[in-house]
Amino acid sequence: MSALTERLDEIRAEGRAALIGYLPVGYPDVSTSIAAMRVLVEAGCDVVEVGPPYSDPVLDGPVIQHAAATALRQGVRVDDTFTAVNAVAEAGAVPVVMSYCNLMIQRGYERFARELREAGGAGVITPDLTPDTGADWIDAARKQDIDTIFLAAPSTTRERMHLTVEASRGFVYATSLMGVTGERASVGDAAQHVVAAAREAGAERVCVGLGVSTGAQAADVATYADGVIVGSAFVKAMGDGGDLDALAVKVQELAAGVRGVV
Repeated sequence: MSALTERLDEIRAEGRAALIGYLPVGYPDVSTSIAAMRVLVEAGCDVVEVGPPYSDPVLDGPVIQHAAATALRQGVRVDDTFTAVNAVAEAGAVPVVMSYCNLMIQRGYERFARELREAGGAGVITPDLTPDTGADWIDAARKQDIDTIFLAAPSTTRERMHLTVEASRGFVYATSLMGVTGERASVGDAAQHVVAAAREAGAERVCVGLGVSTGAQAADVATYADGVIVGSAFVKAMGDGGDLDALAVKVQELAAGVRGVV
């Protein structure tokens, strides 16, 4: 059992869902981004997604695209990702990386997996890699006991859902809608249907991302998912000024949601 699955199972035993927070490395600068990830942990995140910025983040909305562009202008490097992962682990949360696969290919799958494990990381979410095209990554990750986390969407067919569940370790990442990341006024019913389909295909743990931005939304998703994933709302709260106090307030709101106290 990995550190990620162990943590999710512990949280389930508490009768709640996990809060999973995402932040990009290097926004608004490297040191502030790492401090912000520590704030995520201190304010109530159970798992932290560490995001190495990418020059063409096609699945990300305007908030995260802006953050990634800012980070790249600051000269962020892949090595900074592992520094951030280590900081999250030391702060007491389980760190995972959310990365476009080209960054991992350039690093080399085996090297990426090894360096992630050495930094204390538990898994990688690959939004642009599918199970049927990810055999090399899956093999490299398995050798280092790194969880492979694949995405399922409302459009995922039954056959592909089975492939996704079979290839995933840690959890299946259920996207609540078709489209890019970003805050939404409502998460909608699609997320619940994706979670149900993943469970029917055999998934033991399913977490929901894309669109969750308020404590009330988090509380709703927490009734049927093992984890609630929040990214854009945290990046927006921090802003270009790196407002860690505002970030903490937002995290506390979402943490209260998954804990059923909103």
